[in-house]
Amino acid sequence: MAMLTGADLLAKLKELGDASKSDLVRATGYVSAKKDGSERLNFTAFYEALLEAKGVSLGESSRGPKRPGRHLSYATKVQFNGNLMVGKAYTSQLGLVPGDEFEIKIGRNQIQLVPLSDAAQAGRVLAPLA
Repeated sequence: MAMLTGADLLAKLKELGDASKSDLVRATGYVSAKKDGSERLNFTAFYEALLEAKGVSLGESSRGPKRPGRHLSYATKVQFNGNLMVGKAYTSQLGLVPGDEFEIKIGRNQIQLVPLSDAAQAGRVLAPLA
């Protein structure tokens, strides 16, 4: 039996209802044979396929090529002390250096940082935070 993925996997799980985890893995084809002929349930592959079917991407598979480094999420959150931090990766991307000054503009559900210094910076605005 082929391993089910995507909508087929979700439909089969819905059909099986309250079956045990082992039965779910077996019924959806995530089974292989060991050298001694016994059955091996591939839970990891099953759960990865399930997450992908539900729209959760884990990035490259554990067997595929990996790209080095972290990727920017373009999201931040207010810290425990009320501060909002914009990390070095973002300021570097904009070419900002220590000492650059900004006017803080508060809008409807957004904060904008508008450079104060020279006219060359006048066109740069950090992306609004939602």
